[in-house]
Parts: sequence; C-alpha cells; structure tokens
Amino acid sequence: MPDARRILLAWAEKGHIAAADLPRALALVGVLPSRMAWRRFIDRVTLWMGTVLVAGGLIFFLAYNWKDLGRYPKFAMVELLLVVALAFIWRLGLNRTAGKAVLLGASLVIGALLALIGQTYQTGADTFELFGTWAAMILPWVVVGRFAALWLMWLALVNLAITLYFQTFPSVFGMLFSTDKVLWVLFAVDTVALAVFEATARRGIEWLLPRWIPRLVAIVSGGLATALVMMHILDSRHTSAWAALAWLAWLAAVYIVYRRLTRDVFMLAGGVLSVIIVLATFLADKLPHGDAPVYLMIGLMVIALSAAGGWWLKRVAAEDQR
Repeated sequence: MPDARRILLAWAEKGHIAAADLPRALALVGVLPSRMAWRRFIDRVTLWMGTVLVAGGLIFFLAYNWKDLGRYPKFAMVELLLVVALAFIWRLGLNRTAGKAVLLGASLVIGALLALIGQTYQTGADTFELFGTWAAMILPWVVVGRFAALWLMWLALVNLAITLYFQTFPSVFGMLFSTDKVLWVLFAVDTVALAVFEATARRGIEWLLPRWIPRLVAIVSGGLATALVMMHILDSRHTSAWAALAWLAWLAAVYIVYRRLTRDVFMLAGGVLSVIIVLATFLADKLPHGDAPVYLMIGLMVIALSAAGGWWLKRVAAEDQR
C-alpha cells in the first residue's frame, strides 16, 4: 500500500493538485514534520552526538595528557565515567532512548579502558586482540540492549578484529584460502549478519524493522562480493575461481529476497551497480589497453547499463504505487 506522500506526489504529477498547494497538502496529511517533530529530531541528534563526543573526548584527553597523568588518575577517570554511565542506564532503563544512548557510550568507554590497560601494562597483545576482546565484553550488553546501532558497532568491531588478525597472521588458513582470504571471511561474516537481520526483521522484531540497518550491512557484503570477483578478473592466478560463483549467488539472493519476498529498490540498485562495475572491469581487463575506441566503448556500455538499470528500478518502484 503506497504511503500518503507517494499518493500526493502522484496526484501532483497528474495535475490533480496544484504545485502551489502541494506543501499545504503534505502538511495536512502529516508528511511534513511539525514543530514538535523537529524538536524531537534535534533532541535525538544532540543526545547521540553528545554521547559519542563525551566518549571520544575522554579518549583524546587521555592521549593528549598521557605523560602528565599518572597511572591511577587515568584509570580513575575511565572507570568513574563507566560507573556513572552504568548508573544512568540503571536509572533510565533500556526502553528509553536516553538509556540506549548511554549504553552505547558505555560500550565505547569499554574500548578506551582496554586500550588503557594495554598501553599501561604493555601486555604484548596484538591489536586484533583488543578489538576481539572489546567485542566479546560488550556482547551481553548488545544482546540485552536490543539496539540496532549497538549491534552495528559490534559487527564493525568483529570486522576490524578479523582484518587485523589476518594482517598479523597472513599465512594462517593458507591451505583453505588464497591471497584474498580476509575478504572471503569478511564476506561470509557480513552476509550471515545480513541474513540474520532480515530473518529477525521478518518475524516482526520492532527495533530491527528500520531498513537502514540491513542496507548498511548489505553495502559491506555487496562491496566485498564485488571486490572478490574484480580481484579474480584482474589476477585469476592468485585468486579463487569461486569468487565469480559467490558473486553470482549473491546477485541471485538479492534478486529473490528483495524483488520477490521483500521489495527493496535500494538493495536492487546495489545489485545493478555491482553488475555495472564488474562488467566494466571485465572489459577493461580483456580488451586492448591504450586504445581510445576501447575506452569509448566501455564508457558507452556503462551509460547503457546505467540507463537500463534505472529504467528497471523505476518500474519496480512503480509497482508499489499500484
């Protein structure tokens, strides 16, 4: 069922509503934000920005005054802020937006505390262990918080830990993966995360219903799939041939899920963009280099595919208005 905004815009395009009357019509049906809605928006923005800036300010303050502060003042500042944050969470509860924001700030402070321990006592731990431990320590908070931004932060920490792990031990799992092993692992992790997000959202879990959550994960998953097949095209001797199959499977899954099961033009647009990039890379690699007609042909191909993709996406989007 199309929303009120799309209906009014469609009526305006057909001339049923005068262009001068369109803003008033949008305001009457509640599409344009009211003064109270703007106040809530500003309140939320300042809340989230303040939370992140307080946690970031603590980290930069310790870094700037590292030589001037003793060991105990450093730990006292971080631990005191963590205790205050937990007290606020207990007082506000996790059902309120303020409680969730403070929980996010406390999760950031945990990272600062782990970094402080590593720098103070010189434990010899690698960087990936910091992010891995950070992700493990805040996992209970992530589970009970039921907060999408915190889940995404946790997933980002896992991705960082994996990336840094393979930079530290590049030969590990060499029998299973080629030189693009880190991309394979990240692609698997983020694709599974995307599937979990979509599966739980389809069950009606309210805090996972906003579409920006899976879209951000899909950007990473699709980008990794595209990077894998591009690496195979440009250097097939050192990359796995499974990359092309994985990319095709990812495209098929995107079409089935976001065209047939849950219509999402943004996801389909990502698939179209991936196809254009891969085909342009294939032609640029296989055709003779340095010839102007070749570059002209590739440019025309990109324009044609972009136009065809835009036409198809517009038809898909129009289906929601029927």
